[in-house]
Amino acid sequence: MRSAAETPLRVGVFGLLGSGNLGNDGSLEALLGFLRAEHPRAAVDALCGGPEAVTARFAIPATRMHWYRGEYRTASRAAAIASKGLGKVVDVARTAAWVRKHDVVIVPGMGVLEATLPLRPWGFPYSLFLLCASGRLFGTRVALVSVGAAEIGNRPTRALVRWSARLAAYRSYRDAPSRDAMRAMGVDTARDEVYPDLAFALPTPPAGPPSGPPGLVCVGVMAFRGGNDDRARAEDIHRRYVDGMTAFVGALADEGRPVRLLTGDGCDAPVVEAILDTVASPLVTAAETASLDDLMRETAAAETVVATRYHNLICALKTGTPTLAVGYAVKSEALMDRMGLGAYCHPAREVDADRLLDQFRALEKRSQEVRQVLTERNRTAAEQLTHQFTALTRVLFPANGRARTPTHREAR
Repeated sequence: MRSAAETPLRVGVFGLLGSGNLGNDGSLEALLGFLRAEHPRAAVDALCGGPEAVTARFAIPATRMHWYRGEYRTASRAAAIASKGLGKVVDVARTAAWVRKHDVVIVPGMGVLEATLPLRPWGFPYSLFLLCASGRLFGTRVALVSVGAAEIGNRPTRALVRWSARLAAYRSYRDAPSRDAMRAMGVDTARDEVYPDLAFALPTPPAGPPSGPPGLVCVGVMAFRGGNDDRARAEDIHRRYVDGMTAFVGALADEGRPVRLLTGDGCDAPVVEAILDTVASPLVTAAETASLDDLMRETAAAETVVATRYHNLICALKTGTPTLAVGYAVKSEALMDRMGLGAYCHPAREVDADRLLDQFRALEKRSQEVRQVLTERNRTAAEQLTHQFTALTRVLFPANGRARTPTHREAR
């Protein structure tokens, strides 16, 4: 035990941070904003995918999550396979040693309990399990904060995710379907709460009328290839998605609408290039974004947004811009429902440009009404996240500097 007047609480953050996904880094940014405002004496560092990027942007020490630097490259040669296998063993000790140095480890947001995109059990699910098991072994509290979850069919991945959740000391989810999924996979969620995604706690650009060209439409695209169970037909899914989004963008350009293409991860760039090559119109341009703040500024300048990536949707909704989701998972539908736009969802697996245009036009007819609805829903989301941060302070940062297990009433 130590008092609050002694050494500061040691807080670790964990996840695929600094690896090029703007949504993941936005979740970290929101958490650090909370820690710096409410717990400025806490000593914070990270175990993450891109330590150099995290340190450069957020000014916190960071350690690489994996010993083997080629972790996310496909291993085909014997030496690479052996190195990757050795890395899994080494990471047991590395993760345990890192966790042991902390009083609290927080996993900020992200879809860490889902497999809605291609995922191998020995990748991130294994790393998350090592984290949570180490926390339980050494008495370090691991908190999964506003995370996404989905029911998983693959047995090894399902087992690792289920045990990770069970071993965590605190869990909250970014939507009700996530909590339902964990309950269906055998996790006791009686004390778990649902709060908005952490990105809703980020500052929003100043409100005002759209500042972009008249009629500007932001279209967020993604290197979408289906989920974990779609590997056999991943390229067909990808081709249909790109063809459908290209046809939609082309139809907007034919109507004289300026279009701004958005991404949320570095891997999305080839989709942007494919659309630009095919449509070949000066009305269609691509944005360069390095953060969720950049994305929010782009979406705030638009009259309407059509987007696939989850955090593209959040940025658009958070700025109060009428938004249509080209969704690839239940989380997109849950987000749109939360924000009062559940009727404006389109399946990413079956993009139909004509039907998407019909939905887009229907949304634009309700633009003024939608903006009013989003203003109210954003206010509610901000209040709910304030409540979550208060709960985190009570559970993880008690006055005597020692974390404790929340009672049923406190967890709720």
